[in-house]
Amino acid sequence: MNLEGKLLGNRYEIIEKIGNGGMATVYKATDKVLKRNVAVKILRDEFTTDDEFIKRFEVEAQSAARLTHPNIVSIYDVGVDGNLYYIVMELIQGKTLKEIIVKEKGPLPWKWSINVSIQIASALEMAHRNNIIHRDIKPHNIIITEDGVAKVTDFGIAKAVSNSTITAFGTTIGSVHYFSPEQAKGGYTDAKSDIYSLGVVMYEMLTGKVPFDADTSVSVALKHMQEDPVPPMEINPNIPKAVNDIILKAMQKEPMARYQTATAMIRDLAQALKNPDGEFVEEEDLDDGLTRRMDAITDDMAKNAKNSNKKKKNKVAIFFENHPKAKVLAIIVLCLIIFAGSIAITSAILNANSAKDVQIPNLVGRTEAEAKAELAKYKLVYEKSGEDYNSEVEAGKVFEQNPVYSDNYKVKEKSTVSVKISKGTEQTTVPKVAGMKYEEAVAALEKNKLKAEKIEETSKTIKEGIVISQETDANTTANAGDTVKIHVSIGTGVNQVVMPNVLGKTEADAKSALEAKNLVVNIEYGEDTNKENGEVLKQTIKSGENIDEGTEVTITVNKLAVVNKVPLKINVKEITGYKETTVNENTTNTNDSMVKSKKAYISISVGDKEIFSTDTQLDNENFNTTIEYSGKAQVTIVITDENNGKWTRTQYVDFSKDTIIEFKK
Repeated sequence: MNLEGKLLGNRYEIIEKIGNGGMATVYKATDKVLKRNVAVKILRDEFTTDDEFIKRFEVEAQSAARLTHPNIVSIYDVGVDGNLYYIVMELIQGKTLKEIIVKEKGPLPWKWSINVSIQIASALEMAHRNNIIHRDIKPHNIIITEDGVAKVTDFGIAKAVSNSTITAFGTTIGSVHYFSPEQAKGGYTDAKSDIYSLGVVMYEMLTGKVPFDADTSVSVALKHMQEDPVPPMEINPNIPKAVNDIILKAMQKEPMARYQTATAMIRDLAQALKNPDGEFVEEEDLDDGLTRRMDAITDDMAKNAKNSNKKKKNKVAIFFENHPKAKVLAIIVLCLIIFAGSIAITSAILNANSAKDVQIPNLVGRTEAEAKAELAKYKLVYEKSGEDYNSEVEAGKVFEQNPVYSDNYKVKEKSTVSVKISKGTEQTTVPKVAGMKYEEAVAALEKNKLKAEKIEETSKTIKEGIVISQETDANTTANAGDTVKIHVSIGTGVNQVVMPNVLGKTEADAKSALEAKNLVVNIEYGEDTNKENGEVLKQTIKSGENIDEGTEVTITVNKLAVVNKVPLKINVKEITGYKETTVNENTTNTNDSMVKSKKAYISISVGDKEIFSTDTQLDNENFNTTIEYSGKAQVTIVITDENNGKWTRTQYVDFSKDTIIEFKK
């Protein structure tokens, strides 16, 4: 179906098709209302009559539209136009990660790959916090913008995991080379399935190939379930050990052995950039305590146990051997005594331990004395766990108890009830902690009798451990004991470097200097005839600026055009129409004006610039010289004589092709 020119929803005009997916076709379109270009994903025709696929398509829109993150493609709108189901998305200028991998035909730089992986994990971190899993993480669904930013797209099979089912609509969903083992089995999938797929993507970036491949999709799926991947550092020895360990942990068959959250994976990725050969990647604790090893019981141990149970015969035993009837009577009497005694002991124990159930009282708002007295009534034990500021309960009274009071909540007599006593309300000022180290921020807040709640965030610009922002503004009034939420950077692990000055260097020297700083170099060419050929004329980032490793820098290198020499031939006599004049010897009255001078002057210009001038004669039929120039230009000659004559001629010359420039009548 050709949709170019169609107007969807009376708002989005289709411009051209830009891609195909498993479920939908993607078009570039113009938003007529906001005057901007967008991407529109339209469900394929063969699925529009399939209720199952329509549901899945709607799930994509509803789930993805909830996510706002710099590494997630934004969803602007969703709608239906006739039988066309569509989603309107942010239009990204860039290439898919798969296109980059294919273009490089081999491993990508490990630092660049880690930076991209951190961004993907950051997008997953946001999605997982919103109970959304992607289920189809692969290089095809990751776009790298022209600025080097990774954008995760196509939440086409994302599904809210609240009350989640095994698979969406009973089908196994995803791309087989990036499947997690549980997806291959059609089993339960969660956030750890996305982490496995990210591990596969990292594997492909750093080795240039997927960990499992085969002739059929089923064979690939079986390998995900049954085989261990070849460690990536065995394929690419340039991969640091820590990065190798991160990939293998993410790709563990057992979900509980992988990273449990994207946040935990981000921490290790950031650490790998700082300490690439470190051994900080920890195995997840899978010990459930079900089975324990014990030493085997030896013959000596059994013999000792048997001997310890033997009892020596005494005189009473000898008596009973000689009087069997007495032995029977004694046994009966002993059994009666034991029975009666057991009843008495059991009754005593039950009476001693039969503490009554009592209703726990509400102590909040009572003084310490009142709380103690109230607990004593119910034979409960009072315990003071501490004091703290509280804006709702006055000083000296209980503001918190454990167990918490509720109707019909009973505990045993002699149970302990702990309480916290209010120190009342005290006004304090919230200090400015943004920009401080986390430990310094906590100390500053505690000094002002405030508590700190740490919220970790990734940041490209703020160093790890530094407070990015605080939710309660600085210099505002708060109650002592209040909690201030502070957002603390966990960094991205990207090191910063100082941009060098490469102006005036050769192309090779400039590229070497920039790559030594782990910068990505783009080269463009320009022309400046006042500079040496091959010299760097411009750089897009000023020298001295602090920038991230992996930043793209474009340099402009001087490339002078090739100068060609072209012969120039001028027939002055033809151009000026010069003719010889003679004087009759018999004429006695001659006039000097009748005799014309043959002297002339030639000026030659290329473009607007005069490049040559000289004297000549009007009767010169073969004036020759050479012009050196590159490219195309207008060549102009001007001939003048002493009799105020002036002749101008012009030609357009291609100095790369023309072999001679000739001016004649």
